[in-house]
Amino acid sequence: MDFLTLLLMYLCCVLAAVALLCLCSGRKESFLARSVSGASQVLSFVIPTQLQRVTHRALHRLFHTRSCLFVALHIALQAAVYGEYTWEVFVYCWEMQFHLLLLLLPYLLLAGNVGCFILCSRADPGVITKSNHSSLVKIYAYDGVLFQKGTVCPVCDMEKPARSKHCSFCGVCVHRFDHHCVWVNNCIGASNAKYFFLYLFSLTAMAAAIATITAALLIQVVLLSHMMQGSYIDERGQEHAVDILFLIQHLFLTFPRIVFMLGFVILLTLVLGSYCCFNLYLAFTNQTANEWYKCRRHGHSRHLTLQPRDRLVYKNIYSKGIWRNIKEIFKPPTVLERKKK
Repeated sequence: MDFLTLLLMYLCCVLAAVALLCLCSGRKESFLARSVSGASQVLSFVIPTQLQRVTHRALHRLFHTRSCLFVALHIALQAAVYGEYTWEVFVYCWEMQFHLLLLLLPYLLLAGNVGCFILCSRADPGVITKSNHSSLVKIYAYDGVLFQKGTVCPVCDMEKPARSKHCSFCGVCVHRFDHHCVWVNNCIGASNAKYFFLYLFSLTAMAAAIATITAALLIQVVLLSHMMQGSYIDERGQEHAVDILFLIQHLFLTFPRIVFMLGFVILLTLVLGSYCCFNLYLAFTNQTANEWYKCRRHGHSRHLTLQPRDRLVYKNIYSKGIWRNIKEIFKPPTVLERKKK
């Protein structure tokens, strides 16, 4: 495999990792979406109209309808990373006498992640039906800003309970709607939010564990070879001490697949770690991604502050303190619990 092929594969993985953050966040007007929209307007002057229509239909089917394509991509990326880890990293680390429990940690995290993935993708996110509508509408109060009493979903022909939203992917209204995640091919709502949290954090831990073990392997190789104390001759015949750039190039030529995988999992760890922090913030403040986005879209402050009388200020009425907010993720409130309060 030549360097150009590896570079193209790396760029594809970078785009996949960026898409993971943008698509899972549930934001309709993400930076990536705006960039793609601007690029499509420029390309529309040079691309034939018929090709534009075909591309538009394909993208609409890909990003605006429920599909298993991203699930397959998710499994393929995971299989590629674990395949490389098993056949090269694990073997080299075992020969260097790394602790067995450390080497088995990614597999333990994988087992937990697969279980959370299945639960998250198969569980009912909290679909609102005519049979449960009367009970769900009593759980959360209408704040009068983001959620108005009497708003009817034109598709489901039912009054929307507070904190609910109609998902255009699935064609249903979801109770305490957070977002539609294409990577699990399901909505994230009140009933499966706990599984999504565990899935997301276990996925981040998997990437971080593999990145740490792989980096430790390469560092051990460098230390055992005493490469940093050596020197090299450049194309002009001049001698130089080994620097970081030369070291990376040497490792890439010696272990191309390992270095490529390390770069990908490090990038993935940073992206997923940022998204985990965002979800922790939402959980601590008892917000959903949908509510956070609506606040930004309408330009409302999420905290009560001193403002001019003519300016509408939004106060989050659903937050009950960090501990109770976290508890609500794992044990959604019911009508009976609300009456007791």
